[in-house]
Amino acid sequence: MNVFSPSLSFWRDRLQASAIHLALSLSIAMLAAMLVFGVWYPYPYREMSGGRELFLLVVAVDIILGPLITLIVFNRTKPLPELRRDLAVVAILQLSALGYGVWTVSVARPVHMVFEYDRFRVVHAIDVAPELLAQTPSSINALPLTGPTLLALRPFKDEKEKMDATLAALQGVSLASRPDLWQPYAQNIPDVLKVASPARELKTRFPDRTAEIERVLADAGRKPEDVLFLPMVGRKSFWTVFLDPITADIVATMPLDSF
Repeated sequence: MNVFSPSLSFWRDRLQASAIHLALSLSIAMLAAMLVFGVWYPYPYREMSGGRELFLLVVAVDIILGPLITLIVFNRTKPLPELRRDLAVVAILQLSALGYGVWTVSVARPVHMVFEYDRFRVVHAIDVAPELLAQTPSSINALPLTGPTLLALRPFKDEKEKMDATLAALQGVSLASRPDLWQPYAQNIPDVLKVASPARELKTRFPDRTAEIERVLADAGRKPEDVLFLPMVGRKSFWTVFLDPITADIVATMPLDSF
């Protein structure tokens, strides 16, 4: 029995250190998740913009590898300075990997939902044309870190500006990602209400999804007969935005291609 006791103690210490590391890693990951999903990717953006998959992949790898490396390197027979050095290197590598992952998610985060004349479009930080950032209206934060905001596009000044913007859009710079065209959403409320359609039309167009439409609106305290809708373009899919018929406030959203 004494022959095996050192080995049992050896692995017990390693497993205990790895378990402590895992608990710390999970705590830090939860804090990062609160930032990512509570601020940068609130619903429905986490569904439309793909931040959930990217973040979970990065965090899962980070949480698994950190405690696993600790399991390998931890050894109480090492001199204390050497053991501290090894654990410090593991912590630095793990925090660096997590920091890079969070930074990657932040670069891809949604920053605005923009009314784009006849639809809504989700704009992400990486989408915003950097050469136009200096032309962002002073009242608008171009790249907010506190979550997506609601904006609209101003009317074109003339046909030349419209043509230039259209050509840029054909080259991949969407109208909604141009800071020089942004203005507060409130200024476009009449335009939003003018182009929006009654939500009851969706029940006719998508009879197989009538129950889902009614459920989504019921959760928001609304009925299809009482709201309007417009299509919305996300990074991964097309959605539908439901609007109050008087204020044009967004009351609900659902993954439905209503174009």
